[in-house]
Amino acid sequence: MHMLPRTVLSPLWACLVVAPIAVHAADAAKISSMQQYRLEKAKQGFRLALREAPVPTPGAREVVVRVRAAALNRRDILVRNGQYGGADVSGIIPLSDGAGEVAAAGAEVKRFKVGDRVAAIFFQNWISGKANAGTAASALGGSIDGVLSQYVVLNEEGLVRFPDHLTFEEAATLPCAGVTAWNGLFTRGNLQAGEIVLLEGTGGVSIFGLQFAVAAGAKALITSSSDAKLERARQLGAWQTINYGTNAQWEKTALELTGGSGVDQVLEVGGESTLPKVLEILAYDAHIAYIGGLSGWGAQIPAAALPFRNAQVSGIYVGSRVDFEAMNQFIARHRLKPVIDKVFTFADAAAAYSYMESGNHFGKIVIALP
Repeated sequence: MHMLPRTVLSPLWACLVVAPIAVHAADAAKISSMQQYRLEKAKQGFRLALREAPVPTPGAREVVVRVRAAALNRRDILVRNGQYGGADVSGIIPLSDGAGEVAAAGAEVKRFKVGDRVAAIFFQNWISGKANAGTAASALGGSIDGVLSQYVVLNEEGLVRFPDHLTFEEAATLPCAGVTAWNGLFTRGNLQAGEIVLLEGTGGVSIFGLQFAVAAGAKALITSSSDAKLERARQLGAWQTINYGTNAQWEKTALELTGGSGVDQVLEVGGESTLPKVLEILAYDAHIAYIGGLSGWGAQIPAAALPFRNAQVSGIYVGSRVDFEAMNQFIARHRLKPVIDKVFTFADAAAAYSYMESGNHFGKIVIALP
């Protein structure tokens, strides 16, 4: 499949011969230039730099998306800080998660038409089945240009339609955190009604996990160091809540709350400080979706922790387009609305990063584009 090169939004577009396109009438008057953020080298890591650029023109199988909203993930902080695999991301447009409308389509595009409301998939070449060695190279906002730009050009295979009841801001939260929670609980975890799901903290993945679990008829047990956040989680349908800040042995409380049977599903985002505790409270045939290492990646899994309980651990790195589409059907069927903590303006993108880094958010942080 044709992949978008990192320099695709550069001024070199003026020198290219491209396929015929269809342009959205509403965009015709403003199709010549746009604003976008790119990452520039800083003393430590990288910084956001606002740039003027020409609006891209699509190739035969590509579409131009007028981005209306973008959302942040913890990964974006790591990328900006130069802590995401040590890659040099100079010149990259950041952020993987965005939603908007198709403004122009190449002559051979079949999946979308001008005006369609779409969201980008995290890995542009992971359509279905298993990931492969080349999957990571197609990650938006890290390996290739992301979506913090008024217009982006993507292959038609790298987009999905999102549920009609969602706003652009809500849809922008789905590609990374939503698909990660879905993959961990359903694709890999085969979540069933009545199972107990352990969720760590109240970031994007955990809150999506809470909403999905409740909608599926499961029991969600969620932890946080904030009583106020735990109260909000209860309002979203959490079955039980535990403040790990005031309860250092929260795993014992969790086991008691389950009547000693343990938890069936875990969205493990904590890593080094949480995984050892999780291994003590697993139910038989439990599943751990190992997603992140907010407290570090050095956790070890004792050899006897899994086989004696017939438990599984799955490494989760977002998911495929098929996962995204299945999640969208579930969201539409249950009329779920993603939880957005705060929406920042495009001009205040740096403030959105700072807020994400503070850890004070509940759910997702969004940037609205003009």
